[in-house]
Amino acid sequence: MPDLDEEERRVRIANLLLRLRRVGITDQRVVSAIEAVPRDLFVEAESRDEAYAERALPIECGQTISAPVIVGMMTMALKPQADDRILEIGTGSGYQAAVLSKLCGRVYTIDRFRTLVAAAESRFKTLKLTNITTLVGDGTLGWPEHAPFEKIIVTAAGEEVPEALFGQLRIGGILVAPVGPQDGVQILKRYTRTETGFDETDLGQVRFVPLIPGVAERL
Repeated sequence: MPDLDEEERRVRIANLLLRLRRVGITDQRVVSAIEAVPRDLFVEAESRDEAYAERALPIECGQTISAPVIVGMMTMALKPQADDRILEIGTGSGYQAAVLSKLCGRVYTIDRFRTLVAAAESRFKTLKLTNITTLVGDGTLGWPEHAPFEKIIVTAAGEEVPEALFGQLRIGGILVAPVGPQDGVQILKRYTRTETGFDETDLGQVRFVPLIPGVAERL
C-alpha cells in the first residue's frame, strides 16, 4: 500500500476529527494534537489505507494500535497539561505517545518489545518529537527513576492496575487504564490520587491487549 498523499491525508484527518467531536471528544487541545500527528505513519504498510478508520489495527509483535476514538477518549480523560510529565505503559506503535507529546512537557514510554520501541523511536525522529523518552522494560514496574508523574496512561489491560504504578503517581495526579479479563471486555477507568487514596471513575467498555510483566525474550 503506497503512502497517503498530503491531500488524501488531510481529508481523512478532517473526517476523523468530525467523528471525535460527534462522540464527545471536544477538548480542542486534544483534537488539535490528534490532528497534528499523521496516524498513517504509525501503522504497518498493509494497513495504511485503514489508518484513519474507526478500528484497532495490528502492528508488529502481535500488538495493536488503538482505534482513534479510544486514543481521543483516553487522552481527554488524562487531562494533560503543558508542564506534565506523563508515563505511558505500552509504547506500541508510538502513536499515543506522539499525541501526548503535543500536550505535555515530557512523555516517558515503556514497552516490553525492543522491536516496537525501535520503530517508535524512528517515527518520533521523523516527526521531530524531542520530548519523548523511551525504555525497553517491564511496564508493570513503572519507571521509578523518573517518578512521581503527574499522569500515567496504561495501554494494555490487566485484572488490576499494578501497585507500582499507583505508587508513582503524584497526589492530584490521574491514571487512566483498562481493567478486566484479558480475554473479554474491560472497563476503562480513571483514578485520581487524593491525600487519602484514589477516586475511581468508569469511562466505558474497551478491549485491549493483555498487560504482561517482564521483558520479551525475543522481538
